[in-house]
Amino acid sequence: VHARYTGPGASDFFAHDWITHQHRDTLSTIVGYQSLLSYLAIADGEAIGRTKFEMTERILQPCGPPPKKDDD
Repeated sequence: VHARYTGPGASDFFAHDWITHQHRDTLSTIVGYQSLLSYLAIADGEAIGRTKFEMTERILQPCGPPPKKDDD
């Protein structure tokens, strides 16, 4: 089960990685569905192209840089 559904319970999987994957999935879904993208563009008062560009840029690092890892 852990091989298929990795999450914060795995020993080599950090919470930052898990939340980053969740944010990337959400952003890619919004960009992929035209109706969601239009809804957010109208709600923000922006053009659809601008909203799509901003969402695509946020996919790179949606939660900021990863935390420093301790190598002991």
